[in-house]
Amino acid sequence: MAISLAERTAQLAAEQRLLVKADQDIEEGWQRIRDQEDRLHELMAGGHDTRQAERLVGLLKQTLIEWERHRVLIAQRIEYLRQGVEAG
Repeated sequence: MAISLAERTAQLAAEQRLLVKADQDIEEGWQRIRDQEDRLHELMAGGHDTRQAERLVGLLKQTLIEWERHRVLIAQRIEYLRQGVEAG
């Protein structure tokens, strides 16, 4: 069943909002990684055990990779919907 132009346009707008949110989340994620890496270096400089801090950096990076993959899917969906809207 084909969706109407109005429905496709509404979906496009919703996906565009999700893309903006994904971009914000990714930028915040990179900032969290930078902050955690700074803390990790402080712990190293102080001679502290850094295993948990290193593990957290790794987990944050893995999470960010997944967020970036999700962002790609959103962008692909936007392109698909945009083509449908432009085709009328």
